Formats: sequence, C-alpha cells, structure tokens
Amino acid sequence: MVEKKYFFSEIESAIEMNCTVQGKKEDITFITVKPIDEAEEHSLVWVNSKKDIDVSASKAKVILVDPGFKITEELLRTKIFIVVENPKLAYIRIVEKYFIEKPKYEIHPTAFVHPEANVHSKTHIGPFSYVGKSTIGEGTILYGHCFIYDNVVIGNNVIIQAGAIIGGDGYGYSRNEQGKFEKFPHVGGVIIEDSVEIGANTCVDKGTLGNTIIREGAKIDNLVHIAHNVVVGKHAAVIAHSMIGGSTEIGDYSWIAPSAALMNGISIGNKATVGLGAVVTKNIPDGETWAGLPAQPLKDFVAIQKKLKELK
Repeated sequence: MVEKKYFFSEIESAIEMNCTVQGKKEDITFITVKPIDEAEEHSLVWVNSKKDIDVSASKAKVILVDPGFKITEELLRTKIFIVVENPKLAYIRIVEKYFIEKPKYEIHPTAFVHPEANVHSKTHIGPFSYVGKSTIGEGTILYGHCFIYDNVVIGNNVIIQAGAIIGGDGYGYSRNEQGKFEKFPHVGGVIIEDSVEIGANTCVDKGTLGNTIIREGAKIDNLVHIAHNVVVGKHAAVIAHSMIGGSTEIGDYSWIAPSAALMNGISIGNKATVGLGAVVTKNIPDGETWAGLPAQPLKDFVAIQKKLKELK
C-alpha cells in the first residue's frame, strides 16, 4: 500500500479553525498520525501545553500545539509548530478526514432485514445483524451482531457498535395474588436521534407505554444498560458499565462517569456530572457534580472524605 503524503493545505481544510505556523509552512508534510512517543519523522502529532512532554525527544517534525506552548529557537531548528486553540480537536478532525476508512453502504449477506423495515439505501448493516420492523436513516452504521427489535427509529449518521441490542423488553413485573410475577407489557419503542453513537454490547430497552429516547449527539459507551423510558439528553455522555434506571432523565451535555448507577425515576440536570462509580438516588440540579455512594454534591463528598481521614 502506497502511503499518501499530506501537506499544510490539507490540515487547513480539515481543522476548520484559525491557525498560525512557527517554522516554514512549505516544509509541512506528514504521512502518518501517531502518539508523540511513537512518532516517526513523517508523523503528525499534537501536544497539550498543560502536560509535561519533552517535544525535543520526539522524531516528529510537525506538531500541533496550543497558544500556551512555549516554542523555543532551539526547537524551531528541527520542528515546525502549527498553533491552534484546540490542538486535540484539530487532530481529531485530521484523523477523521484522512485516516479513517468508513464502511461501505451495504447490507451484509448474513444480515437479516425485515421486509417491513424502512432502511435508507445509504446505510451499513454488518454481518449477522438483525433489523426488525424499524426505521434507519441515512449514513447510519450498524456493525456486526447488532439486534434491532421492532418499533425502533434510528436517525441519520448514527453509529451502533457490534453486539448492541436496541429495543428489547425492559425489566417490569408485578406480583399477582399468588405472589408470582406477571410481566408488564412493553408496547413502546426506542427513538435514537441523529449523530448518536452507541457502544459495543450496550442494551437500550424499549419503553413500556411511551418511548425510550436518546437525543441528538449523545454518546453511549460499551457495556451500558439504558432501561425503559429513559431519556438521554442532547450531547450527553454515558460511559462504560453505567446503569440507568427506568424513566430517568439525563440532561443535555451531562456526563455520567464509568460504573455509575442511577436510580429509576430521577432527573439529572443539564451540564451535570456524575462521578466514577457513584450511586445516584436523588435528582441532581443543572451544572452540579455529584460523587460517592450514595451520591452527594462533590463539596460534601470531599468534606466527608477529609473527616474520615482525620479519624485515622
């Protein structure tokens, strides 16, 4: 495979943000993208000025940096620096545009799509996946072994990783006169809006009577459980091993850290943060960070931890 050489013009085209160059712009070329400690001479790398990284030790000649990075005359003898406000975001856009091979729009021969499904022609459905009587929009990618039940609506440019199960029954039962369980019928569905990503082996249950809804741009990691009638807000993040109880609402731009457990029927505000492994039993207001078991405002959690240390 012949490696393609990229130039400064391609960087400008990809990053879509203002940048300045320290060094000779015409000498900016790169072939690969790698971590700075593994970089070769023709690798493009990025650096955050807040991290203590010895740039001079790297073989890379072209480096994306933020305005806070100190560029010395000595470094300029061997390096060229592209200064942007957010080098990580710029790097993401370059990698996404030039180094990520997108799956072809096709339905794999081993996949099954129900005759009554409404699937856009520009969709990728991977091997051994199942799509029931549901709708899938343009540009959406389903990797292998996904199972999409009936009554699921998936928007445009959604990515669903391998092994995800969307639209199965939630966990809802009532005991009858003999103390035995009778299953609550789940007749709702799942709505996944545009530009959502759902990780591998994640389960999103359908609603009981209404719908479970994943709003536009939300990102759900691997091995997450989203119960019935949950609403995940726009551009919210739910990270690996988290469990979201039924009818819980997660606000826009919120962050649910790994292994968090959210009780059913609670509300997480917009731009709120739930800490690592937290068990949330109460509503969290907009913009607040909670942590602990049971979860509480971060300042209270820190104060309690401090008191406990003083008891030792």
